[in-house]
Amino acid sequence: MANHLLCGIELPQVFFDGPVDMNHIRNFATRAETLGYDSLWLQERIIGDFVMLEPVTLLSYVAAITTKLRLGTSVILLTLRNPMQLAKAYSTLDCMSGGRAVMGVGLGGGHLGSHEAIFGYTRERRVTRFTEAVQVMKLLWSESKASFHGTFWNFENISMEPKPIQKPHLALWFGGHHENALKRAVKYGNGWMGAGSSSSNAFIRESAMIRRFLDETKRDPKTFGYGKRVYLAVDDDKARGEKRIREWFQIRYKNADLGPRVCVWGSAAECTEKIQAIVHAGAQHIVFNPMFDEMEHLEICAKEIMPHL
Repeated sequence: MANHLLCGIELPQVFFDGPVDMNHIRNFATRAETLGYDSLWLQERIIGDFVMLEPVTLLSYVAAITTKLRLGTSVILLTLRNPMQLAKAYSTLDCMSGGRAVMGVGLGGGHLGSHEAIFGYTRERRVTRFTEAVQVMKLLWSESKASFHGTFWNFENISMEPKPIQKPHLALWFGGHHENALKRAVKYGNGWMGAGSSSSNAFIRESAMIRRFLDETKRDPKTFGYGKRVYLAVDDDKARGEKRIREWFQIRYKNADLGPRVCVWGSAAECTEKIQAIVHAGAQHIVFNPMFDEMEHLEICAKEIMPHL
């Protein structure tokens, strides 16, 4: 594995076929640490017709049963959250985990329009609300007395304790694929994570844009990381693998056709070759996201894919 490359994996969070299985989650997390993964990651979906656990709560549990794995989200839907409460939750998680929290934030896709109304928000000026929320959290994490005067949040000389262990604040990554989203990532964040629901070719284009924005803003590339979450299905029977991918994407995204366009699937060797293209494009982080047979994929990725990246 390339010296600069860090490999994480998506923690089981979605349960289509039955109740929440905490034994499965515990066994997966502890085995991932034993196998040498760098990090565990979760997504956020607050409203939906299938079981998907809330990420910050679940990561707090995982913090107590692991010691080394970084604990990330990709991404929190920031415009549906109160930034003061979220800053407190993540600061608590960082303290509980010994400084291992990674917060990924994003605006979310177009489907969030109806969700925002349910939460009492409108899409009007949502980018302003998003960027203000980022600034509010960074101030609360880093200042003993924080003040902010914006369109959506106003406060003077307030404190929030405890502060994160990470200084000046915990790692803050961004999602998104639009040019403006990538510019925001470079301006405000520590890194950018390409979505699992976007293709490898899209990541290659977008990572080139990231490098251009870093250069234009004269930001040291060493201060900014970027990676890709990869939906993965290792199966020597490609037809069977594609069928399962399509079924999963129909439930998760209501779009079966999206799966084959964005997933990496096939034999372990074929998957390795496809992921190598992402690494060669400059990815410093790969987050494997198996959609099924999670324990099997945990072992395969560690033993048959990661050593060849």
